[in-house]
Amino acid sequence: MKRNIYLITLVCLATLLFSYNAFSQDEEEDKPVRALFETLTLIDNQTTVNPDKGQFVLEIQHRFAQIEEISDIYGIYGSANTRLGMTYGITDKLMVGFGTTRTYKLQDLEWKYAILTQTKSGRIPVSLSYHGNAVLDARDDKYFGPAEDYKFAYRMSYLNQLMVARRFGNKISLQFAPTFVYYNAVPEGYNNANASLYFGGRFQVLGFSSIIFEYDQPVIAAEQEVYPNMALGVEIGTSTHSFRVFACNYDNIVRNPSVAFNSNNPFDGNFRFGFNISIRF
Repeated sequence: MKRNIYLITLVCLATLLFSYNAFSQDEEEDKPVRALFETLTLIDNQTTVNPDKGQFVLEIQHRFAQIEEISDIYGIYGSANTRLGMTYGITDKLMVGFGTTRTYKLQDLEWKYAILTQTKSGRIPVSLSYHGNAVLDARDDKYFGPAEDYKFAYRMSYLNQLMVARRFGNKISLQFAPTFVYYNAVPEGYNNANASLYFGGRFQVLGFSSIIFEYDQPVIAAEQEVYPNMALGVEIGTSTHSFRVFACNYDNIVRNPSVAFNSNNPFDGNFRFGFNISIRF
């Protein structure tokens, strides 16, 4: 009798141990994959990555003038555009941020929520995030039509996009994002409602160094032609900093005017240099 009790006890313990190990392995495999991207923004577009809860991220985004000739060191001496932004992680899934940009004196409030996160097991095959913003153009009233017709609402524009991203192996991450931008008021020949299809990616080549690219294709025609946004660059990262240097065919940093008004045809060679610095603390 005692032998049977010992045998049953050993079988139960072995079963519990096996179940625990199997559960631990499943739990391990079902954990999120390593961050698809190093930063909140790839070049200018948001990624599916959020700051950790309670974490601040400072972003410095700079665009030089258009590349033309050696006399201005290919745009470095020309007129530049800069954005300073601060982002805060309310939770691991929800962030808010604020930024100010030199061109058009844009003041932007943005938010992002991580809906799904890709898992190692493949149970969730992609990461899915929603990103939105509200942008205020703080220039003088004269830029918004006759004084008798002026309304504060004419200063506002809004962006909404749904970002789908996936990590392929240890080196490649790709992202796709249908984007909708709405302006309460626009110059003649442009659309109030605008949409684009965005595609971006990151290919890790050495340690924390990667090749990065973005392409944003407008899909709603306007009377004034709006060209695609293209950018190609290199990213170098550390545990707390990320530095990106690139060439792009647009001056705007906030996505709203880039989607609605980009007048620089990339196929005519209208490019400029830029860099971004992200600092996590």
